[in-house]
Amino acid sequence: MRVNYSLQDKFDFLIFIPLLLLVVLGLLGIYSSTINHPTANGNFERQFIWAIVSFMTIFIIYSLPSQIFKNISMPAYAISIFLLILVLAVGKTVYGSKSWMNFGFVGFQPSEFAKIGTILFLAKWMSEENRDINDPKTFMISISIGLLPVLLIMLEPDTGTTMVFMIIILFMFFWKGLSLFEIFVVISPAVVLFASLFGKVTMFISLIIILLLLVIFKKNIFTNISVMVMNLGAGFVFDIVYKILKPHQQKRIDAFLDPMADPLGAGYNALQAKVAIGSGGFWGKGFMHGNQTQLRFIPKQWTDFIYCVIGEEFGLFGSVLVLILFMLIFVRLLNLSKQTNDSFGSLVTIGAFAMFFTHFAINIGMNLGITPVVGIPLPFMSYGGSSLLVNSAMMGVLLNFYRNRRLYD
Repeated sequence: MRVNYSLQDKFDFLIFIPLLLLVVLGLLGIYSSTINHPTANGNFERQFIWAIVSFMTIFIIYSLPSQIFKNISMPAYAISIFLLILVLAVGKTVYGSKSWMNFGFVGFQPSEFAKIGTILFLAKWMSEENRDINDPKTFMISISIGLLPVLLIMLEPDTGTTMVFMIIILFMFFWKGLSLFEIFVVISPAVVLFASLFGKVTMFISLIIILLLLVIFKKNIFTNISVMVMNLGAGFVFDIVYKILKPHQQKRIDAFLDPMADPLGAGYNALQAKVAIGSGGFWGKGFMHGNQTQLRFIPKQWTDFIYCVIGEEFGLFGSVLVLILFMLIFVRLLNLSKQTNDSFGSLVTIGAFAMFFTHFAINIGMNLGITPVVGIPLPFMSYGGSSLLVNSAMMGVLLNFYRNRRLYD
């Protein structure tokens, strides 16, 4: 018997409407921060055109047969790897990272496209033949698929995008069924490394916590010793890693630990962003009436620091509205990942969730001064055509999965 589904059942408005509102808020922030700018007053028009193209892309991808995403996953991954290699050879260096390529008047970052290619191909590989991620062979091949673009992006170098890829891989492995202990083994060195930023005392506290968790996991003595040695190495290797980093990356770490150490240099953007958000009050200073925004205290405020434009001109109300809209999207994506009975679609959905959530968390943290400034844009809001197009394309895929979620019942 044929069942006729309603439009609401075929199209997830609870994803699309928050997405639409975020793009509109982003356009308002870009307009306000660039309209009186001597060199960026055309950015709003360009972003508006990209927004139209992006929404057209969403509906085109939404209408495609669902099987096409599996079919294009390997070519998409191969092309993304090729572009990541190509950008190392002929790419344009921006803020110390050789991550941009130009085609005529259009510039884009291959790492943005690589996110989709990697998510699709990794999901296809792990979902085929009922593969078990805890099987050593499957795990090694899967981690190789994920880490190849990571290694190429590290060569640019682009620390922020590297972090995004690592979290995407981790989320997809967890969703596939990687054991909690193995996830703990992967995460714990990063936690100790991060804790070592704040000094030896914080590092040793993190090591004690890890030791207690090892007791809870009840593994054999050899495994426990191996994990502790690995974490000890991570804690004491920070000084070595710090020296390898580029000077601008070192300054970002120093500014994160103490923004006042260089208030006119590396710590300037973070300090000014907090001033802008804090000065907005509850309702804000009004559209195009923010002092920090209109007087251009933050360079290129329309990119990574678009959130502080919203915070200053629309106040706490606008800031919280942005958070609520993102939370609605995240909740819907988690629900979709459970509703989609196809393993491939479920893995792609959780990978996209990880991508959007990581960008969101790091960018908002940058604006509030609680995460380092690593050049991560706010999805759907920050200025950037390639970023908006890629994020919208991924949303088109997810809306397609929603439309076809019953195909595998």
